Amino acid sequence: MSITKTLLTSAVSLGLMAGLAAADGHSKTITVATVNNGDMVRMQGYTDQFTEETGIAVEWVTLEENVLRQRVTTDITTNGGSFDIMTIGMYETPIWGANGWLVPLDDLSAEYDVDDILPAMAGGLSHDGTLYAAPFYGESSMIMYRTDLMEKAGLEMPEAPTWEFVREAAAAMTDRDAEINGICLRGKAGWGEGGAFITAMSNSFGARWFDEDWNAQFDSEAWSNTVNFFKDMMDESGPAGYATNGFNENLSLFQQGRCGMWIDATVAASFVTNPTDSTVADSVGFALAPDTGLGKRSNWLWAWALAIPAGSQQQAEAKQFIEWATSKEYIKLVAENEGWANVPPGARTSLYENPDYQSVPFAKMTLDSILSADPTDSTVDPSPYVGIQFAAIPEFAGIASEVSQEFSAAYAGQQTVEEALANAQEITTEAMEAAGY
Repeated sequence: MSITKTLLTSAVSLGLMAGLAAADGHSKTITVATVNNGDMVRMQGYTDQFTEETGIAVEWVTLEENVLRQRVTTDITTNGGSFDIMTIGMYETPIWGANGWLVPLDDLSAEYDVDDILPAMAGGLSHDGTLYAAPFYGESSMIMYRTDLMEKAGLEMPEAPTWEFVREAAAAMTDRDAEINGICLRGKAGWGEGGAFITAMSNSFGARWFDEDWNAQFDSEAWSNTVNFFKDMMDESGPAGYATNGFNENLSLFQQGRCGMWIDATVAASFVTNPTDSTVADSVGFALAPDTGLGKRSNWLWAWALAIPAGSQQQAEAKQFIEWATSKEYIKLVAENEGWANVPPGARTSLYENPDYQSVPFAKMTLDSILSADPTDSTVDPSPYVGIQFAAIPEFAGIASEVSQEFSAAYAGQQTVEEALANAQEITTEAMEAAGY
């Protein structure tokens, strides 16, 4: 068959597909709710290829992280039916799957190769062994730092540093006249923003949300040490207004060269090393998230994943899109167009076995961070919950949103750390008692 004839045949097939889509009287447009992170925004740029291949159009609702969580939670708990696909994470997926709110992804095609999903990601996105969301990308957290500023300060970053070293290095790199902050961290209210960071950090200080009888633990010395250390270090070496900075705000500061260190999602590594967007792309190093010598580091485990709400009227089309967006072929598509450093990381084993990807400077540290995070054993003392930067119970999101507001108020100087912890203890105790724990 000639090339011309092949192209004509393909065009006829695509036209027939689109024609059938319109002729069957059934809408072929799906609505996807997602977060405004770089990888998700990049995916939207390739959506036309999915539409050309399938005849299924995609409408995007792209929201800031806190707003997305509010919208999709409200929609699924009220059976609102606004979305055919929701971008959710490891906190929501097992709980919503158990409630019957999500469509099981137990019939994905053989070509999709579901066994290639990293076990940590598949486990965190399942309930009773059934996958309810497919990971678009997975992440832990790690230190991203300016190698030039570290050298100028006369220090060398260990591969596995302590919090004391991080604080010392942050102070040494801070240059207020040059608008360089030694360290940038999330202080923004929201359980998935500053609440996630301080919870992961607290694990390394020996703190936990609940004891084994579900009693709140914010009146413990370990929590006092965690929050006081965070605030003191950020007051010394953090950016002005850090109480309102989340992932995107700190990413922007780092890319502008205004952070000596940033401890956050491993997925950010591709953005801070991309010379198109980052002014410091050629001087970024990586290290494990810090510890205090108690046996737990402060890195988390997370996946931004795509799931189908049970109320969707276009579940087959939604499943087609999920297979396309989270496939090996999509990863190859991004690599061919934008380089291996910019593919969605942390979701598939085959990516880390690929020699091309192994040469990416942050690939090994990302995988090491992911593999070292254990949601079933995240605290120094025993705890009754699963999760590193969250406790996987339905009540957590509401409680943690309020608690993180108390912490942010302390960071902003509107109350003391002791007052914030006392309020957190009261909020959590009352909510857990009301929930029957």
